[in-house]
Amino acid sequence: MEEAYQVKPIGVIRSPYKLSGEAPRQGKLSEALCEVEVYPEYAEGLEGIEAFRYLIILYWMHKSRRDTVKAKPPEAEKERGVFSTRSPNRPNPIGLCLAELVTRKGNRLQVRWLDALDGSPLLDVKPYQAGIDSP
Repeated sequence: MEEAYQVKPIGVIRSPYKLSGEAPRQGKLSEALCEVEVYPEYAEGLEGIEAFRYLIILYWMHKSRRDTVKAKPPEAEKERGVFSTRSPNRPNPIGLCLAELVTRKGNRLQVRWLDALDGSPLLDVKPYQAGIDSP
């Protein structure tokens, strides 16, 4: 049984990456600064975020293809199931990045290590906690 789900963006990501080929394969491969803008109606949700050095950023990869179930990772010789890859092209293109918080100014977070394209809808921000987020 297929149910309909609604996901409402809570903000937008501003990055130097305008086209897919410009973004790093993984955010950790770049020191570029990006801005995570949380919409004013959700800004209160950022209270206390400065206590964390690292954040998990979830976003919608709005320029990705959604009709893909196979992908070929750069280091692989052949295609495999998309769920065993980090390909941006997938049925639900939800991006996940571990980002380093540089500064917060109101409803804007300056971060590094983000691989999102400019204009990507922000879905959520969570603090990274090594004790529960690392095996």
